[in-house]
Amino acid sequence: MTDAYIYDAVRTPRGKGRKDGALHGTTPVRLAATALTALRDRNRLDTANIDDVILGCVEPVGEQGANIARIAALYAGYDIAAAGFHVNRFCASGLEACNIAAAQIMSGQADLVIGGGVESMSRVPMMSSGGAWAADPDVARRTHFVPQGISADIIATRWGYRRRDVDAYAVESQRRAAAARDAGYFGRSLVPVRDINGDIVLDRDECIRPETTVESLAALKPSFVEQGTKIGFDAIALQRYPDMEAIDHVHHAGNSSGIVDGAAAVLFGSRAAGDRLGLAPRARVRGFASIGSEPTIMLTGPSYATEKVLKRAGMNVGDIDLFEVNEAFSAVVLRFLDALSVSPERVNVNGGAIAMGHPLGATGAMILGTLLDELERRDLSTGLVTLCVGAGMGTATLIERV
Repeated sequence: MTDAYIYDAVRTPRGKGRKDGALHGTTPVRLAATALTALRDRNRLDTANIDDVILGCVEPVGEQGANIARIAALYAGYDIAAAGFHVNRFCASGLEACNIAAAQIMSGQADLVIGGGVESMSRVPMMSSGGAWAADPDVARRTHFVPQGISADIIATRWGYRRRDVDAYAVESQRRAAAARDAGYFGRSLVPVRDINGDIVLDRDECIRPETTVESLAALKPSFVEQGTKIGFDAIALQRYPDMEAIDHVHHAGNSSGIVDGAAAVLFGSRAAGDRLGLAPRARVRGFASIGSEPTIMLTGPSYATEKVLKRAGMNVGDIDLFEVNEAFSAVVLRFLDALSVSPERVNVNGGAIAMGHPLGATGAMILGTLLDELERRDLSTGLVTLCVGAGMGTATLIERV
């Protein structure tokens, strides 16, 4: 097989996913085009050489519908020869888009491919695309469907993560993200979003709250008690996990990923293509994997996906210098740390989605770039990105600096 290399990675800032958020006035196509334009201009790409543009998008309807990858590429002024399509693996969509891009290179069927993602959660809210999983009573019953917040609370209950544990993790995410932002660690990949007049709309992540403390979070009420007790999702979960007496609801807005807008793009290619275009590779893709996991608890996939990709690569957890584990909820990362016996000092060293937000279809590509930047800054070699996924899945990607 041909090796797949990462040549560059860019992302927009994450803007609050509300009507008063800085990026609410920016359409999803323009968000995606911002990342694509920056990737082209930074690398002086003749986009006629791009074989495909693959973007993750979890709610591909309305403004995000009609194959947003192809439309964004055209809007960004890419050559018409650059094809495009979007992919949806829920929260891992952006990373899956990158994995598919790498796979095209590795199989020898493409020379240069862009993977990435986009999500404007302020303009196209979660669940906009519907679907039978939650909406069809028969499907929901057979699959023991519960919302993700209930799933996070199941993890906390089963493995004994108390309210102070999940809050303390959230505070550390905020501290690390603020420190990284203030030190300029995001500067290499971050590109500002501009309006049609060229004026900057947003040039830094909008949601980081360094003033957060365990005491301030303790004042917040758990977010999923009503869904669990009044709507009845706790009872459904306990049918699947009858060994639990009750579910301890510990997650809330402060220890869960934020709703935000954003986009990202990563350039993959063969060594021959890079040499031909004068591009220096930054990392090699060692492997990637996706797995299915139990869909009611839903969010335990990261450790299983990590084990799968490491086994394929002939490596173990100790071989990885840095990890990026999407902070969908605090308990997700705490479980990953315990399941694989990983030191917290190697995981999400610059904070994560609890502090900066989780633009669903873009997050995987964003944190892949964050990981690469930090490996270079610390002069380390290997890194792994992984995300939990709705309906019980996990996706992971393993990279090695060149």
